[in-house]
Amino acid sequence: MMLSIVVLALVTAQRLGELVLAEYNTRRLRAQGAVETGADHYVFIVLLHGAWLLGLWAFAWDRPVNLAMLAVFVLLQAGRVWVIATLGSRWTTRIVTLPGAPLVTRGPYRFASHPNYVVVALEIAVLPVAFGLVGYAIVFSVLNAAMMWVRIRSEARALSAATAGAQPG
Repeated sequence: MMLSIVVLALVTAQRLGELVLAEYNTRRLRAQGAVETGADHYVFIVLLHGAWLLGLWAFAWDRPVNLAMLAVFVLLQAGRVWVIATLGSRWTTRIVTLPGAPLVTRGPYRFASHPNYVVVALEIAVLPVAFGLVGYAIVFSVLNAAMMWVRIRSEARALSAATAGAQPG
């Protein structure tokens, strides 16, 4: 089997698994009184990421893989796992905040306010480049940057409102 197909299959399985975990965590958080913000733009995030992955299947399934760039992508997966493990049951793909819960300030959140978005932005660029699709990486990076401009502003407002009076944790 071609390495490109293996890589795309693993990334697809990972993303689908994360959607299941995110939905589970979202339901648990809502049961605890959490509220969702930014639901109006969430569908566009899903469409963007879905289009990115489907496009990679269409354009990269039979392309050679640059092993150095693949190694960078694998390192980014360690960052992704670190973010998810740090947030634990609070990790979700939606903006879901639990009123009164403190901001997470450990793990990668010691270094950046939105480490998950940094990892995602790099992944969106690095994986296509690993397949030699530089233009594809640029297009989706620009689209992701526009989406993150909306998303981060919405999340910052939600976190500020949810953590008013909470102690850092």
